Amino acid sequence: MSPARTPRYTVPGLGVDEGRQVIDLLTLRLHALNDLALTLKHIHWNVVGPHFVAVHEMLDPQTAAVREMADAAAERISALGGEPQGTPGVLVKERTWDDYSVGRADAIAHLGALDLVYTGIIEDHREAVEKAGEIDPVTEDLLIEHLRGLEQFQWFVRAHLESSSGTLSNAGADTEEAAAEAASPKRAAAKRTPAKKTALPTPAKKTTAAAKKTAKKTASKRTMR
Repeated sequence: MSPARTPRYTVPGLGVDEGRQVIDLLTLRLHALNDLALTLKHIHWNVVGPHFVAVHEMLDPQTAAVREMADAAAERISALGGEPQGTPGVLVKERTWDDYSVGRADAIAHLGALDLVYTGIIEDHREAVEKAGEIDPVTEDLLIEHLRGLEQFQWFVRAHLESSSGTLSNAGADTEEAAAEAASPKRAAAKRTPAKKTALPTPAKKTTAAAKKTAKKTASKRTMR
């Protein structure tokens, strides 16, 4: 991402160079939030399967809240004397991640991938909180408020992925495709259904010489008239 130009003015109590540093932090957070809002809508449009209604309707309030977060970040950039960039071209040029990679898929599979998306944005927000705290407590507070909402939304997502033992179905997946595959109901059903055991043939009984002699006598008696 290109560093922001030093603003001509910034909020009282901060130097213009400090203002520029905070604008840099917020600019990437703005891109991440705008991208997340688009990703949530993409998933909202592309979920299918028996959990369609629950997931489809769960994502709209999250989208609206994330858009409000983006608006707050953009307005903070303006207050600091910066110029918030909200066009798709700038987002794609300056972001440090790729597009969401899952298309039309089962709702739970999408949530497996979305969990990774939330993990990424939450980790980056936490890093930005730490840096902002060294310069501007107001921006730090804004990002902490974002985290409160983002972590709650991830909790909603993970509730669909968690087993009764507390294990996430997508645990260990490091790509969106792998997380979607791991969370897929078909994959979960395969894990729950044990493979059928193939019955082993009954071993032939060993016949001793005495048993053979007895069997021969019995056969003779059966055939006699």
